Amino acid sequence: NGTFVIEVHPEWSPLGAAQFRAAVEDGVYNEARFFRVIPGFIAQWGISGDPEKTSAWEKRNIQDEPVKTSNVRGTITYAKSQMPNSRTTQLFVNLKDNLQLDGMGFSPFGKVVKGMEVADAINPEYGEQPDQGEMEARGNAYLKEYFPKLDYIKEAKILGSVTPAPPPADAAPVETAPAPKQD
Repeated sequence: NGTFVIEVHPEWSPLGAAQFRAAVEDGVYNEARFFRVIPGFIAQWGISGDPEKTSAWEKRNIQDEPVKTSNVRGTITYAKSQMPNSRTTQLFVNLKDNLQLDGMGFSPFGKVVKGMEVADAINPEYGEQPDQGEMEARGNAYLKEYFPKLDYIKEAKILGSVTPAPPPADAAPVETAPAPKQD
């Protein structure tokens, strides 16, 4: 449906910014479907269409970070469960100001700077119906069979030459028990 551009702000969430760059460079978001779209709230994606890639990333959790900027319209934030340090590759774009998420520890790391109208037009037809467990196990084969009209990212890529600062040495990714499905 078009292109949207995310400007990443490592100063807001250094670990989130670094994780996003690594996931983009690894192709996690290529062909990834927007599987949870709630109009007037969020559009969520980030489970790879390739189950092997999903499996490789499922334990690459990053530590929680303080919220340094609010979840306003257009900001990009990692989804997480109620378990600490459960951010992996799932993220969402805020379709409106969602300041209530600030107090819940959802730390934005970037914002849409071009193409917000594309994000607003993501197909909400299936709401929250896709089963995340099936998505993780079967990837896009499951989604194409049961949810063929989901919008998706053709290709995610890094633009420009700015490289985010690496995360601090003492903020290495953590291993945690498998987190419940991210809702």
